[in-house]
Amino acid sequence: MMPPKARKLRRSLVPDALSYLPDNIIDVILMCLPSKDAVRTSILSKKWRYHWCRLTKLELDESLWITKKDLLNPTIKFRKIMYQFLSLHEGPITKFTLDVVHLASCPEIDNFLYFLSRNDIQHLALHLPLRKEYKLSSLLFTCSQLRHLSLCYCSIQHQPAFQGFDKLISLNLCEVNISSELLESLISHCPLLEELELDIANKSDTIEINAPMLRLFDLSGNISSVCLKNVPRLVKVLLYGDYIKAEDLDFAKVFECCPALEHLLFFSLDSGFSAGVGYEAPTRLPFNLNSVKRFTLPDIMLVESYKLSYALCLIRSFPYLEYLEIQVHEYGYDYEDEDDEDEPIPEPLELKHLSDVTFNHLKEVKLGCLTGTTSELLLIKFLLAESPVLERMLIDRQYLDHEHLDTRLQIFAEISNFSHASPKAEVVYIDLGGSLA
Repeated sequence: MMPPKARKLRRSLVPDALSYLPDNIIDVILMCLPSKDAVRTSILSKKWRYHWCRLTKLELDESLWITKKDLLNPTIKFRKIMYQFLSLHEGPITKFTLDVVHLASCPEIDNFLYFLSRNDIQHLALHLPLRKEYKLSSLLFTCSQLRHLSLCYCSIQHQPAFQGFDKLISLNLCEVNISSELLESLISHCPLLEELELDIANKSDTIEINAPMLRLFDLSGNISSVCLKNVPRLVKVLLYGDYIKAEDLDFAKVFECCPALEHLLFFSLDSGFSAGVGYEAPTRLPFNLNSVKRFTLPDIMLVESYKLSYALCLIRSFPYLEYLEIQVHEYGYDYEDEDDEDEPIPEPLELKHLSDVTFNHLKEVKLGCLTGTTSELLLIKFLLAESPVLERMLIDRQYLDHEHLDTRLQIFAEISNFSHASPKAEVVYIDLGGSLA
């Protein structure tokens, strides 16, 4: 045990050691801490007391004002924290995140925006309350140094004097109420924009994306309302559509100008994708997308011909495809309801849909969520037979492992007997975690 004199000496050394740390070292330490803990360091010594006030990166979220013993209304407490921040902070702020999603209402943040616009803000994220749409002040458009902007659950009104964010690199709008006209204008007035994430579920008018430097486009919502008009450098596109009618989906319009597109993820051919009676999907695009090397298709339903036809419409237009990822979703199959005799039995995949497709450049295939149905086995058989340079097929064994051992071995044996167009092709059974990326 340490003698009392030594313990007293040790306690006296700690504050002095902290006080003599150089300012740049203190800055590094504070930058590694959450904002709440950074503020708490003010009790360590006089030198540390207001050092957090010079932080250039700050994040305000509910951890700052919600505690088990605190009976003060969270919105009121947030206002007090905001006032203290505005009163004490010194110097520029390059990155600021405000997350008040779970507040009952949004407090006035115009003073924040004014403060940030005058302090060289470059990375701004405002995640506002879910329950009440907050109308953003025009002060947002005065933040001329912005490089990254993320907005959630708010509305933006037309700004006729807006000249654009000429330094903006990434833009993320989630559940933002904005007119199609203003959204088009906002995107086209960001000449350096490289990454664009949109959730435009409620939009009906077609939005033309004019972003010559864009490399990543991530869209959730109404895919049929978007036209990639001027995106010569676009490399990766992620499309998550909700409840789309096949008749409204025009791939030619969506991919009108994507000469550099390499990776497409299309997450829409699930139970929310529907078509009218007698509807026939297009066979292929009116043009080829020769740069596409990777195609990811989560939750494709192999039992409904128009959904499969849409997938094949895209595949036929990717003549140089090298990597194909498919996550199968079989209608009516549930391990908990295996004995439900009333569940309809799906029709197997018809090979006539695939007769004119050959994968001359396909090197790797990933297949997820397989359960060993006839449709899935036919798909595997076709891919192995029509891929002359295939190197590897990865099959997710997670759902197959639910089968009895004899059934599982029978499935594996059947797959192993399928003919391979490529002498180098190998089939590997691994756990892909039930999802593809």
